[in-house]
Amino acid sequence: QVQLVNSGGGLVQAGGSLRLSCAASGRTFTNYHMGWYRQAPGKERELVATISSGGITYYTSSVKGRFTISRDIAKNTVYLQMNSLRPEDTAIYYCAADLRLRYVLDGTGDYWGQGTQVTVSS
Repeated sequence: QVQLVNSGGGLVQAGGSLRLSCAASGRTFTNYHMGWYRQAPGKERELVATISSGGITYYTSSVKGRFTISRDIAKNTVYLQMNSLRPEDTAIYYCAADLRLRYVLDGTGDYWGQGTQVTVSS
């Protein structure tokens, strides 16, 4: 079992920054592929970014150049640095983990955090 705890959300003005954290415990973190998803009110859950166990990253087009996903193996934590935030980034953000990257990419990963609210005001 892997437990994921999300933190770091909040209210920020457009153009501001936030850093989300996803702390993992329970298993060998290094073997897991990780991702961040978000879900806005009335919308489907959307993949934001992923980072493989080897450090390869992927970003959805709307956040490229503004968001950065990273992982700290020693701290068993994955981060999502969000810069130049826009009102359309407002959503609940969830981290996900799985030993198989394709399940992180398609949203069917085994493990999920509880979510953290990000609100961007205009």
